[in-house]
Amino acid sequence: MTDRPEPGGRPDAPRLTTREAAELLGVKPETVYAYVSRGQLGSVRAAGGRGSTFDADEVRALARRSGRREPSPAGGDLVFRTGITLIEQDRYYFRGVDATELARNHSYEEVAEWLWTGELRPGVRFTAPSETLAAARRTVGALPAHSGSTDRLRVAVTAAAATDPLRFDLSPGAVLSSARSLIPTLVGALPVLGPTEADGGSLARGLWPRLTARPADAPALAVLDAALALLIDHDLAASTLAARVAASARAHPYAVVSAGLGVLEGPLHGAASGLAHRMLQEAVDRGSAVPVVADHLRTGRPVPGLGHRLYRGEDPRARTLFALLEDVPQAAGALAAAREVVATTARHAPLHANIDLALAVLSVSCGMAAEAGETVFAVSRTAGWIAHALEEYGERPLRIRPSGHYTGPRPPRPLPHAP
Repeated sequence: MTDRPEPGGRPDAPRLTTREAAELLGVKPETVYAYVSRGQLGSVRAAGGRGSTFDADEVRALARRSGRREPSPAGGDLVFRTGITLIEQDRYYFRGVDATELARNHSYEEVAEWLWTGELRPGVRFTAPSETLAAARRTVGALPAHSGSTDRLRVAVTAAAATDPLRFDLSPGAVLSSARSLIPTLVGALPVLGPTEADGGSLARGLWPRLTARPADAPALAVLDAALALLIDHDLAASTLAARVAASARAHPYAVVSAGLGVLEGPLHGAASGLAHRMLQEAVDRGSAVPVVADHLRTGRPVPGLGHRLYRGEDPRARTLFALLEDVPQAAGALAAAREVVATTARHAPLHANIDLALAVLSVSCGMAAEAGETVFAVSRTAGWIAHALEEYGERPLRIRPSGHYTGPRPPRPLPHAP
């Protein structure tokens, strides 16, 4: 770090000490020095050469731009300013509106538009350009038969990007145009399992035959549409953080979605719904959830579909889907099994249902594969990643740059030799 000599000093130009700047930024003093070394913050050597001082207005501007906070001792989380999703008191909100109410009253596309623009567009539909969709289908069709849905979605995103020569235009209008065509392209590129309808319907209706061979009925389709709307965003989940890092580097929106998909495939994130599906299917097949829960507890495995770090009670997304599943006749058995899972586990630990268990009720009762929940999650969350990308494109580039704490051997060390 290089300090400039302190100027004569004007009474109208307040200076902060290193500690005061760190407190204002919400970081450690060492991080303040890192900001200076990267050219993000100017410093002036204090009178007498002891320490540095910082311009208060410049520090406040950096605090507004970066939203940086040091990792908390318990969770190690970074904190970013965002106007998209708020989670508090076992409820969550999209731009200040209860997300569960939005999902009950509006389609996935309408909720996505609200998340992106803060405006509702009743009846809005997303359409995949024919050239883009054809390229995505060819690419997906070249994959091995055993490929999973996330594999297909990842290559479909790459194919869609290759057909869009304007993908590097990061203006809000261009990004939204890409998003409105990418999401239906992802759905349309997936293999068809059941009867389809003419193009122009809702995204949920287009996704349904990619999840099950059974024909769609109105109550079940309403559950799927609500699930898509509920899952659009959930604050800074791991995949969303990856998407924001990509957007901070000014990656185009397709690359942002690819970053999110890469993290989503982890077993602790998007794939968690598959574990809940298999557990619930076993409970239905055995006629009771008790022995299934007992097997998990006996082997030390957590019971899938229960508990969430952000909610003390029941996941509001699960509560909303369970209420809608009451109107789906074929879901009665799986719904009863899910409630038995919760009740049985409650004897051992006070855990509540989360969204994965609700998705499992839908997938088990409607003849979907175990990965169906992950597919719904990925398609839905694409809109959320785009919303966060739009926010991040408005921030200073490359602002998400944590400092590493080196723990390796101290240099200099001799050049290693091969044995």
